[in-house]
Amino acid sequence: MDYYEILGISKTATQIEIKKAYRKLAMKYHPDKNPGDTEAEEKFKEINEAYQVLSDEEKRKIYDTYGKEGLEGRGYRPSGNFQDIFDMFNEMFGGGFGGSESEYSMPYDLDKGMEITLSFEEAVYGVSKEIHNEYYALCEKCNGTGAKEKETCPTCNGRGSVVMGNGFIRMSQTCPTCNGRGYIIKEKCDECKGKGYSVKKEKVHIDIPAGVDSGMRMRVANKGNEGPMGRGDLYILFNVKPSKIFKRKGNNLIVEVPVFFTSAVLGEKINIPTLKGHKEIEIKAFTKDKTQIVFRNEGIADPNTGIKGDLYAIINIAYPKKLNDEQKELLEKLHQSFTGEIKEHKSFLEEAIDKVKGWFKGK
Repeated sequence: MDYYEILGISKTATQIEIKKAYRKLAMKYHPDKNPGDTEAEEKFKEINEAYQVLSDEEKRKIYDTYGKEGLEGRGYRPSGNFQDIFDMFNEMFGGGFGGSESEYSMPYDLDKGMEITLSFEEAVYGVSKEIHNEYYALCEKCNGTGAKEKETCPTCNGRGSVVMGNGFIRMSQTCPTCNGRGYIIKEKCDECKGKGYSVKKEKVHIDIPAGVDSGMRMRVANKGNEGPMGRGDLYILFNVKPSKIFKRKGNNLIVEVPVFFTSAVLGEKINIPTLKGHKEIEIKAFTKDKTQIVFRNEGIADPNTGIKGDLYAIINIAYPKKLNDEQKELLEKLHQSFTGEIKEHKSFLEEAIDKVKGWFKGK
């Protein structure tokens, strides 16, 4: 059992990083959020054990050098009692599951989301943008408590929670008197009127990588809402407008190429659009409608790996919308010149019809 792996951090993590990792995991696996879940209960104990060691510089040095056995050899035993764990949890967060003057008693989430609409070109090539971000910040006057004057909650004695049950299994519940704050507001803060926060605005510069698509998210660290232990993260959800030229399927691109019917019969060289400008392709004589030509690695770059998809050129044979007298006469002459092939096609159809008629007679 590696304490660093339990908290999901590197061995060079700072105390701030250790505390932040513990905060997220402890709240996720706290028994109040997972009632009756024994796996979450064990995970919660592991997380607290890891934090007890890594948050103490002296214990951390011993652990880094000699491992868990080194700690035990010096008489250290991690707390296995749930009451002790709750005490440590409450001490860190200033209260129980909710916590006095902690982010958990705040009426908003630390992480926040924002949706941004991009043009097809911005999504494909990548773009730098300056966005306007509104976030909740702790009231500077009351430090997020919402109180000008307050007193310790008499029910939970400032813990923010009350522990129910006997023996080994004990469940912590939010204090019904203070709703998890750990204190009771006697007089509201003049600045925030008891809310504990204000709304602030800022400009945030972001670099959007090439290849993003609708539904993808981008994390901007430390640009979310503010809590006593710092700001959460901002998650940007992308919405990409469709292109009038290309159709997108994942990282592959599709371009429909209109080819006039005479060019499809006779053959011709034409230019088609690509993400790099254009590419010349040869339409061979007697090319069929919906013929597909594939250009490898000419699609969109994956925003994570950089690997490009393919470009698919689909031939759409186009016909004239109307004919003048001269064109009609020329086409009729051309039509008559194919007498042998026309008779062959008609003969096939007549045979097919006769065969189908025979089916009905048999019924």
